[in-house]
Amino acid sequence: MSQFDQGHRARKRFGQNFLHDEAVIDRILRAIAPRPGQTLVEIGPGLGALTVPLLETAHTLHVVELDRDVIPHLQQSCAGKGELHVHQLDALKFDFASLAHGEDSLRVVGNLPYNISTPLLFHLLDFAPLIADMYFMVQKEVALRMAAAPGGGDYGRLSVMLQWRCAVELLFPVGPGAFRPAPKVDSAFVRLVPHAAPPVQIDDENVFSDLVRRAFSQRRKTLRNTLKELLDEAGIRAAGIDPGLRAEVLSLAQFAALANRAAAK
Repeated sequence: MSQFDQGHRARKRFGQNFLHDEAVIDRILRAIAPRPGQTLVEIGPGLGALTVPLLETAHTLHVVELDRDVIPHLQQSCAGKGELHVHQLDALKFDFASLAHGEDSLRVVGNLPYNISTPLLFHLLDFAPLIADMYFMVQKEVALRMAAAPGGGDYGRLSVMLQWRCAVELLFPVGPGAFRPAPKVDSAFVRLVPHAAPPVQIDDENVFSDLVRRAFSQRRKTLRNTLKELLDEAGIRAAGIDPGLRAEVLSLAQFAALANRAAAK
C-alpha cells in the first residue's frame, strides 16, 4: 500500500479507500445537489475528495471522522472554502440527532468504510425521522442486498430493515480504479430516502426487529424452526403465512403480519 495525497497512508483498520476519480466525484455531487442552508453531514471524509466540493457548494458542512491523522489534511484542504465542523468520533457511536433541527432536517453522505457499512446503516436507521436523504458509496454486494426483492440470495435482514424505513435506489456502479488504494471489489453509489409514512403498520418495533433477525439467522431453516420462540405453527398460519416457508421469500408486509401477531401474544 503506497503513500499518496499529502503523505497520508490509507489505513486498513479504518477500511480506508480514498476516492480520487474526478468524473465519479462530479457524478456524486450532481446526485446529491447540495445547497446552502441545508444541514449536511459527511461520514468518513478522509482526505476531502468529496468534502471540498460539498463545502464550496453548501458553505457549511459537518464531518464525522475517526482517523485523527487525516483531520489536519482535511482542514488544510478546506481552508477558506466554508464553515467546516469536524467531529472526531466513531460514526457508529455518533449521535446524529445532535445536529438535527427537527424532522427531515439532515442530509447524510459518505464513502462508507466497507468494514462498518452494514452496522452503520442500522445505526442510522435509529435517526431516520430526522433525515431527509442519504447518499452512500458502499461495496456493490452490500448495495445489492440493500435493494433486493424477496426470493433471491441477496435478500436478507438488511433488505427488510432498510426498506421498512427507506426507499432504496441504486444510482450507479463504481469500479475499483476510482479509489486509492484500489479495493478488490466493485462499489455502488446508492440513495436512501426515509419514508414519510411507513409502508406497513408495525405494532412493536422491537418485536419486528427481533423477528426479522431470527428469521434470517439460519437461512436454510423454515419459519416453524427459526420463529418457534416467538410464534408456534398455529400463530404463523394465523398471520396468513405457511410455516414451511423460508424467510427469503417473505415480503415486508408478511414480516409485519408475523411481527404484529407475535406482539399481540
